[in-house]
Amino acid sequence: MIEIRKTGREDFDRVYEIMEKSFPDDEYRGYEEQRELFSRPEYSVYVVDGQTDAESLKAFSAVWEFDDFMYIEHLAVNPDSRNGGVGASVLKALQEMYDKPICLEVELPENELARRRIGFYSRNGFKLNNYPYIQPPMSAGKNPVPLLIMTTGGVLAESEFINIRDILYKNVYKCVV
Repeated sequence: MIEIRKTGREDFDRVYEIMEKSFPDDEYRGYEEQRELFSRPEYSVYVVDGQTDAESLKAFSAVWEFDDFMYIEHLAVNPDSRNGGVGASVLKALQEMYDKPICLEVELPENELARRRIGFYSRNGFKLNNYPYIQPPMSAGKNPVPLLIMTTGGVLAESEFINIRDILYKNVYKCVV
């Protein structure tokens, strides 16, 4: 099992570099906005270090902890470390650390890469919830993104989905719900 550690602003440049390589522009905030999230008590970033000090980070996960669930906002593996089980190990470690359901957003299964991501999360214990969901713009000038929510602990009832959606909209995206 890999070791993940909680980090702060000291690793932010390396985390943001992986984020830029791993996500479409509309799925992450601008540099300063993203960095500022470290001041939020419910927001944490976990990293997997490379084998040597000179090696860059292997992976990171940015998470939000709420009373009833944990939300993985970003999970990304450095392109140089992909397909080695690092992502699955990070998910397993997070599931062991947080004794509550976990949710995350995935792109609609409209292309092979999106279907592979959904398959990856399914193999790691997540269930796809087929309720309409729009990720609000992450920052000024960014676009809303149609996504789906996946969760551990089974498929959500519609009322549970609405509760999670509203908490994300209010706390993560700062929308009025």
